[in-house]
Order: sequence, then structure tokens, then C-alpha cells
Amino acid sequence: MDNARFSSCLTCGTRHYDMGLTKQYLRYVASAVFGLIGSQKGNIVFVTLRGEKGRYVAVPACEHVFIWDLRKGEKILILQGLKQEVTCLCPSPDGLHLAVGYEDGSIRIFSLLSGEGNVTFNGHKAAITSLKYDQLGGRLASGSKDTDTIVWDVINESGLYRLKGHKDAVTQALFLREKNLLVTSGKDTLVKWWDLDTQHCFKTMVGHRTEVWGLVLVSEEKRLITGSSDSELRAWDIAYLQEMDDLEEPEPKKSRGSPPGIQDTPEPRDGTPETDETPEDRILTCRKAGSIMREGRDRVVNLAVDRTGRILACHGTDSVLEVFCILSKAEVQKKMDKKMKKARKKAKLNSSKGEEEDLEVNVEMTLQDEIQRVTNIKTSAKIKSFDLIHSPQGELKAVFLLQNNLVESYSLSPSAPAPQAVRTSRITLGGHRSDVRTLSFSSDNIAILSAAAESVKIWNRATLQCIRTMTCEYALCSFFVPGDRQVVIGTKTGKLQLYDLASGNLLETVDAHDGALWSLSLSPDQRRFVTGGADKSVKFWDFELVKDENSTQKRLSVKQTRTLQLDEDVLCVSYSPNQKLLAVSLLDCTVKIFYVDTLKFFLSLYGHKLPVICMDISYDGTLIATGSADRNVKIWGLDFGDCHKSLFAHDDSVMYLQFVPKSHLFFTAGKDHKIKQWDADKFEHIQTLEGHHQEIWCLAVSPSGDYVVSSSHDKSLRLWERTREPLILEEEREMQREAEYEESVAKEDQPVVPGETQGDNYFTGKKTIETVKAAERIMEAVELYREETAKMKEHKAICKAAGKEVPLPINPILMAYGNISPSAYVLEIFKGIKSSELEESLLVLPFSYVPDVLKLFNEFIQLGSDIELLCRCLFFLLRIHFGQITSNQMLVPVIEKLKETTISKVSQVRDVIGFNMAGLEYLKRECEAKSEVMFFADATSHLEEKKRKRKKREKLILTYT
Repeated sequence: MDNARFSSCLTCGTRHYDMGLTKQYLRYVASAVFGLIGSQKGNIVFVTLRGEKGRYVAVPACEHVFIWDLRKGEKILILQGLKQEVTCLCPSPDGLHLAVGYEDGSIRIFSLLSGEGNVTFNGHKAAITSLKYDQLGGRLASGSKDTDTIVWDVINESGLYRLKGHKDAVTQALFLREKNLLVTSGKDTLVKWWDLDTQHCFKTMVGHRTEVWGLVLVSEEKRLITGSSDSELRAWDIAYLQEMDDLEEPEPKKSRGSPPGIQDTPEPRDGTPETDETPEDRILTCRKAGSIMREGRDRVVNLAVDRTGRILACHGTDSVLEVFCILSKAEVQKKMDKKMKKARKKAKLNSSKGEEEDLEVNVEMTLQDEIQRVTNIKTSAKIKSFDLIHSPQGELKAVFLLQNNLVESYSLSPSAPAPQAVRTSRITLGGHRSDVRTLSFSSDNIAILSAAAESVKIWNRATLQCIRTMTCEYALCSFFVPGDRQVVIGTKTGKLQLYDLASGNLLETVDAHDGALWSLSLSPDQRRFVTGGADKSVKFWDFELVKDENSTQKRLSVKQTRTLQLDEDVLCVSYSPNQKLLAVSLLDCTVKIFYVDTLKFFLSLYGHKLPVICMDISYDGTLIATGSADRNVKIWGLDFGDCHKSLFAHDDSVMYLQFVPKSHLFFTAGKDHKIKQWDADKFEHIQTLEGHHQEIWCLAVSPSGDYVVSSSHDKSLRLWERTREPLILEEEREMQREAEYEESVAKEDQPVVPGETQGDNYFTGKKTIETVKAAERIMEAVELYREETAKMKEHKAICKAAGKEVPLPINPILMAYGNISPSAYVLEIFKGIKSSELEESLLVLPFSYVPDVLKLFNEFIQLGSDIELLCRCLFFLLRIHFGQITSNQMLVPVIEKLKETTISKVSQVRDVIGFNMAGLEYLKRECEAKSEVMFFADATSHLEEKKRKRKKREKLILTYT
């Protein structure tokens, strides 16, 4: 009856038993992500904060982006994501924004000043693989696994065009600075050049035999360097239209110290000589200049240049970054002069030995003369991504995101005779190097223990700071010793390791089992514990105090008391709350129950098809829940060993199971990336906690039941908190159905424009639940406008018949918007739609609403309100419904009126903008003139100060003499 609810009847005053809500659950919500320095899928980038360059880095952290201070090793900002994992980062040229690409193909642009993401682009169907701003930061090019490249207008918050042509994932996209061109590379072995004026691919380079993983433009965009799946970096010379006359007859690479030009004789490609001029060569030509050999034999993972374009760096799947320097024309000339001098000297010596002849000396200039190897930077683990920046002092700073959840930064001086990279900082404290395999809560709910293959860490739950790190062997299980001053760890090698938390020292190591020690269980009286291992034995241990050799005080130790030998490997052990029974899970897929005092066999629980990996007994000792690799959870009674219910819990193995203290609710964690809460009495699924992006290895429920902490293969630890918000199962199921519907809407075929085939979508948007809702809002607004217009006509007729003014009933929606007119309400709805979702919303809008919308647009444009927005909507509707609009005789006069009003109003807007631009230019000139005056005034005062100092020195000298 404690869970029952009573309600007082208003009519009779009695209390009725409410059968609707017989049991109330409380919702658990995500509280924090910690233990993660950087996740593997995205790339690390330098960001500018507080005017400092080279100090702060942005790192992908599952669905969030963390900003780390390299100098202090602290996390200073978290850019909160939604659900999808971050796959790509790109800072804007002005350093104020960060573009973030996600696994589902969406892009968000965050402000680094406020940390908020106000702009969202939805256009790709798969993960973002490349993001790149143009020089001014007004456009953003995104490449994706869906093979498309989309160019976005960042200022207008809308898509410009979709470029289709690659047959596999796009790996890189680059804007050219001087030309309105884009170059992209893909896993389809192709490099494509796009003319952004006409949005078509005018050149495809097919000189690669394997995937092109990266490309960079160097030497004032006259050379393209590509990295593929072999040990070569290929260099390509680019010649633009104005240089075509010089390139019609290419010569072999022979030079008398002349500056670099076209060097190699072009090689035939696929049987077609590259020297033949084709229509695609009208914009530029691209010829292979040679190759630079890398030391690594594996594929290029990342290839990048710094902002100056002078330093080129690349790395493979190992821990070495190869750094190259691109020499300037003067440096190349100097090098070639030296080479020429040496060659002449050698020729002179040869001619003096033999016959005297006037030999012509030719020096061949290779690509290695222009691109020089500087050094290799060796990191402590495999490199996942890197970024470069040049400091004002001339040093090169490189920052690395490593495979083992680590960030390292190095600095080197490329101009030094023998440059050596020096490690300047390392961010390690905030996470483990490998996956966390065991978690535990302290008895006061304040401390969290996490242990992995190399260390044990103690975290403060309130601040999420790591307060103690201790090295250990590969940990599999753990618990806090009563009193929370020591912890016990069970390892993969079968050892028990006892640590003191105050000093962080290893007190004792005991060889407990011959194989892996899979499970530990503390007895309810907290005086002893039991271990189960792969050596087919269960061992019982007591805590004891022994004399410490290094101190006069006694210290805690453990002593083995009994051993239970079994026929199969032990996977999990658990005490019953009354300490009378011990449950042991075996490799033969059964769970055996023994009496603790006599170790006699009591029950065997069989029914799982695969071994039971995890289990737990409820607080009152009546139920035992078992989770297995067969994806099922079974709930058993401990009195007779009968199976109450078998639940299909997860889509993959159930890795961990634990009851919430003092209840029959329990949590399960699975390899399907989900945590689920269940009711063992009603056999109902209560809620699912989604957040992890990889397999979940373990979880721990706090003794109070208010907190749950979980660990995953994505290297993150997540804290979940119980709220006071009641959870109604029917509402939860409804929310789940809504989420499934939203997913199905996104997966549906995109709307097709007349004249296009299914799948050929050249618009930049994508159908999402937001665009569908926006289209529904437009439809509702147009319907309200129709109804209100009809009501107005009726009202006029009634007033005319009555001969007096009759009050008109006001629509509550229009009243909520400030008692506006129905047509103004439609305009407000259009203004409320996000700029990035506008086109897709209009694409979903049925044609039956278009005539009314066009008539309203005519009214709005005549009034001169929101001309830019209305013209954008108008032109888009005309493009997609051109055939139906032109064939509809009723719309011809509307279109004629729109033509007149649009031309006049757009001209007015253009004139206003032109006037404002002229005014701003004038103000700019005024400011520059004032600043120049100030500059000269400063210079004069500085010069006068120098004169005063000189006179003072002269006086001192005269006095001294």
C-alpha cells in the first residue's frame, strides 16, 4: 500500500484508491561525462581563446567538444552536443567559431565566446568526414561518407549547393584563395576540381591507384600534394589560365639554377597523354611533378600544412609524424646555385684529367630540392590526429590526439641546423589509457573507483576530479574495503591487490588464482569477501590486521580461509544479503547456489544458452537476476530456484547487472551501447539510458541508489542521477514511439522535385522532423488565414444585413501574437523558421497551399517587409513548382504583380544597401585618417623621448669628464 495513491472525491469527500498509478518510478537522467580526454573519431584543432593562439585545443569527446588549456592541463569549456558522436572539427579563420560535424551528417557551428551552438545544417545522410572554411569564413565546405560535398553559406545560415560526383566517401575538401574553385579527394581514388560559379566538376585527376586520404595546397596554390594508401606523397603542378601559353610545350626538368617551374615530363595516364589539351584545361592544368617518399609504409591517415604553408606534415597508422619544409623560391635558387657550383667544379676536375673540352653543365632539379625533410616527431602512442601552428617566435607547435585517450604537444624550430622536437605538455590525469573494466562506489556515495589495464583512479563524484591515481595490473573487479580507506582489486593474472587511498601505495599483492580473477563479492557483515577465478575455484578471504614492517602501526591484510573447488571456470560470485547462500556462475551456462557455512550444494539455475556473465541478488534475498551472453536476463526465486521470467534485455551480450538498493528494480548494461532499468516484480522495462557510443563494460549503483556510473569502450565514464521527476510507463512508451517515428521520417525517401528521379537530390537540405514540423506550421497558418478571411466576409455580410456594427470574435492565436492580422501571422511563421530549414520546409509543402502563399507574398512585398526572406521563398517556390504555376491561369495575374513589385522593391533594398556601404566606407576612411594622425603623434612623442634620454646621457658624460 506504500506505493498506492489516494484521491479525495470532490462530490462525497471520501478517499478513493487510485488503481491507475499503483507504482511510481523516478527518472534517471545523464549528469556528466568524465574520464575522457579525447575520443578517436574526430580530429584535434588549435582554437583561439582570449586572444591567445597555440594555448587552447578543441578535442572531440563523444557527443561533446572539450576545450583544453595545454599550459594548465585543465578543461575550460564544454561545447554541449546532442546525441550523435563528433567526427570532424574546423575552426573559423577569425577564431570566433568552431564548426562541428557529427555521425548523423549534421553540422553545428558553435561560438567560442559563449559556447552556444546556434546554427545547425542538415544535409548529409552519413557521417561528416571533412570540414573546411574559405579564406574569409563566409562559406563552409563539408564532405561526408554519403559521397556528397555541400557548400554552406555561414552568414545566411543556408546551403548553397550540393556537389555530386564521388563514388565513395569524401576525405578532404579545400577552397582556393584566389579562384572560386574547390578541390576534393575521395576514397574512390579520385581528386576532383569544382568550378563554384557553375557548380560542376571541370577536372578529375585519376593518377592514383588507391584511396586518396588527404590533400594540401602549397607554394601559393601552385602545387597540390596528395597522400594515399602507399608510402608516396604525390606532388602535382597547377597552372592557371593566364599561364597556359607557357605550358603548351612543356620541357624536361633541366635547369641552370633557374627557379622551379614545370619539372617532370608528363606521364601518360590510362593511355591518354596528359599534354593533350582538353576542354577541362581551359581553367587550369594539373601535371605530376614527382613524389616524396615517406618513411612509413602504411597509408597516410592525416596530411596537413600550417597557416603559413611552409611546413608540411603527415602521419600513418603508427606513432611517427613526418615533418617537411617547403622552401621559398629564394631558398631553392640558393640551393641550386650551390649545386651548380659543385657540378662545375666536378666537371672542371674531370676535364683536366682527360681532354680539354668545353663541357656544358646541366643540373637536374628534383622535388626533394624544393620539399626538404625536417625531422620526425615520435609520440608515446599511435597518432589519431594532429594540428600545427606557428608561434610568433618562429617555433612550430604540434598537438596530437593519441589512440590511448591522451593529448600531447611538441615544439620544434624548423630553421635550426638539426631540429629536435621537445614535448611541452601532456594531458593525462583526466582519464585512463585503456578501457575501464570495473567500477565501485564508496559507502558514503562520494568517491568513485575506476580501474583499467594500467591504473586505478579515485574520482570525487561531486567535482568529477581525479583525486588519486595508482598503477596496477590489468583490473577486472574491485570494491572499497569497509571504512573507505583501502580498495581491493582483482586482476587478469589472478592477483589480489590491496591499496591504501591516503598514501596511494600498494599495501599487498596476493596470488589468489591461477587464471583470471573474474569476480569479487564482499560479505554482508563486511568482515570477509569471496573471489571466483578461471582456475575453477571459489576462495574465501578474511580481513586481518598485521604488523607493518615499515611502521610501528598495524596495517590491513587478507587471509585465505576456505576454497570451494568446482568443475568449470567461475565467472561471477555473489553473497545473499543474509550471508547464508553463495551464488556462483559457471562456464557451463548454469548458476549454482551453495550454503556458505557448509559449502553444500543447494540449487542449480539452468536455462541460459550461453554463460552467465553477471548476476545480483535483491536486498531481501528473495530474487536473483542473471544476465548472459545470450542477451537474456532471467529472474529467479531463491527459495525454490524457479524462473519467474525471462526477458530479452539487449541486442548484444548483457555485460553487467545490479539491483538498486532496497528495491526490486535493477539496471543492466549491454554491448548494444545501452543501459536499461527493469522492475523484477512486474517484469517491465522502465527506461533506457542512452549516451554511450561503444560497448558498455560495467556499471555501479551507489549505496543510496541516487547515482549510477558506467564505463564503455568509447573511453568515457558517465554519471547518471536519479531525479524527483516521476516516470509514467505509458508516457515513456509514447515518447519511445515518437522517437521511432522521428527516426523513420528521417530515413524516408527525400521529396522529389518534378523532373528529377528518386535519389537525385541537388538541394542542400535534408528531410528531418524539424522541416516536417515547419511545413505543418506553414500549412496551419495558411488554413487559419483562409478561415479568418472567410469569417471576415461573413461578418461584413452580417453587419450589412443588421445595419449596424456587430463585434467580431477574435482568434486566440492571433491575440497571443499581439492581436495581429491573419496575413501578418503567416509572415511571423515564415520568419520563425530556421534559415537552414527553410528550403526543405517549402519542398515538403503541398502545392494546394502555394497559390495562397504567393498572394500573401505579393501583399508583403508591396508593404516592403522582409524583402530578402520573401524573395528567397518566392524564387524557391517558383523553381520547384514552375510547371504547375505556369499552367495555372488563376496565378498568371499574381505572378505579373509579383514581377513588378519584386523588381521595384529589390531595387530599393539594393539602393539602401549601396548607400549604407558607401557610408561605412566613408567612416572607415575617417577612422584610418584619425588612427594615422595618432600613429604619427605617437611616433613624434617616442622620438622626443629618445632625444631627452640622449641629452641626459651626454650631460652625465660631460659631468664625469
